Amino acid sequence: MTALFDRVALIGVGLIGSSLSHAMRAHGLAVHVSAHARSAATRSKVKDLGLAHSVHDSAAAAVVDADLVILCSPVGSYGALAAEIAPALKPGAILTDVGSVKAAVAKDIGPHVPAGVHFIPGHPIAGTEQSGPESGFATLFANRWCILTPLPGCDPVALAKLETFWRRCGSDVEVMTPEHHDLVLAITSHLPHLIAYNIVATAADLEEVTSSEVIKYSAGGFRDFTRIAASDPTMWRDVFLNNREAVLEMLGRFTEDLSALQRAIRWGDGETLFTLFSRSREIRRGIIAAGQDTAAPNFGRNPEKSQ
Repeated sequence: MTALFDRVALIGVGLIGSSLSHAMRAHGLAVHVSAHARSAATRSKVKDLGLAHSVHDSAAAAVVDADLVILCSPVGSYGALAAEIAPALKPGAILTDVGSVKAAVAKDIGPHVPAGVHFIPGHPIAGTEQSGPESGFATLFANRWCILTPLPGCDPVALAKLETFWRRCGSDVEVMTPEHHDLVLAITSHLPHLIAYNIVATAADLEEVTSSEVIKYSAGGFRDFTRIAASDPTMWRDVFLNNREAVLEMLGRFTEDLSALQRAIRWGDGETLFTLFSRSREIRRGIIAAGQDTAAPNFGRNPEKSQ
């Protein structure tokens, strides 16, 4: 299969960046992959794992002659990175990212993009709680959505080529505005992570229950919260700081609904509880029907490994 790009630059080689490297090699998407990571230790690991044909000490060096540049670092770093790489970007190159916030990314990167470079923000909705260059795998994006948020005046040919890239990585592609993306992800991803971090912290702070008991008697619900809460703290700090308006709006809605649930429990309103739980069950069934999760018992875990 003919390579889609001659040279692709990965700026940041954590879970997403390393998975992109694996996917590009598996599907023949790039002739040459260059990479940059901030720390020398990570760059050394990238070399050892063979995740790139060339590994560079600076982001600017990594993007020279690249046809596609993908920012895979925490979104809080994007503004400084864009300023650094701007003079080295090749005319006609596509510049994109993988951050889970889009309006702030467009605001931070946009002013630095040179004329002739096609900036198309993106977000593959795929991941695990693992991080680092050794955590990636080629099928991370398979049957997962990638949202692209082209800005006004976006070149349709560049957009189509980026869509093709993500489809060949295994993703389904959706196009929407940055603002709508941020509202959707605030409720489907950002708020659940915030709740997970908070409930794990609450359990850790309980004086009546010891940490050893929390760990020893973790039922499935709490255990799944801890999986989410094990996600990269730098990445999620930047997500909440850069999508604060949408997250606060969804958090307000959630707080109101939580108060209603609290009242139902307090007053023994079983009908309200049953109705809510039934609606939630239907949402779960819809997620499974859409192929976004498995209906296998124990969430598809190996029972022997999940004890």
